[in-house]
Amino acid sequence: MSAAAPTVGVLALQGDIAGHLRHLERAGARAVAVRRPGELREVNGLVLPGGESTAMSRLLDAHGMQGPVAERLGDGLPVYGSCAGMILLASLVLDTRPDAGWFSAIDMTVRRNAFGRQVDSFETDLAIPPLGPEPMRTVFIRAPWVETVGPDVDVLASVPTSDGHDRIVAVRQGHALATAFHPEVTDDVRMHRYFLDMIAGATS
Repeated sequence: MSAAAPTVGVLALQGDIAGHLRHLERAGARAVAVRRPGELREVNGLVLPGGESTAMSRLLDAHGMQGPVAERLGDGLPVYGSCAGMILLASLVLDTRPDAGWFSAIDMTVRRNAFGRQVDSFETDLAIPPLGPEPMRTVFIRAPWVETVGPDVDVLASVPTSDGHDRIVAVRQGHALATAFHPEVTDDVRMHRYFLDMIAGATS
């Protein structure tokens, strides 16, 4: 790791924290767990991990993190959300609890648990052009999908489903990135390297 490696936080309230910390380190970052507002102020980027989005929403409130995270995202902090993290970055969430909150960092409508229950989890190879020509093995676990996106959102990948639709599963808008799948449970660190490139672009 170089001396100029960015410090990237992983929101460590609930979900697959260790996998993201490991992948960020492998990709070249200094990765740290973030649980308190003071820790949030020290990072150059933030990962919102997979887990259970309504539980994460409640924990953000309970730990006094909802406002500080929203403020930093509003100031342009690069952010990457996977699975539940994608839900938290949406501007509208379908099939969620009425008291759930989210950050509206990406102009998209997301449907929770859109691919089904835990038993409906699956893996597939996806072409994701920003990551290069080699397909990426992706893992979907009680995953959401994106129903609609606004005009400023770049769609990075979609998955064909049995109903004949291509469902959006990876998007980017400015300094915000989101995937419905879990790259941290594979050996492929390209998505995390891509996020580090976003951080470098934001701070250059």
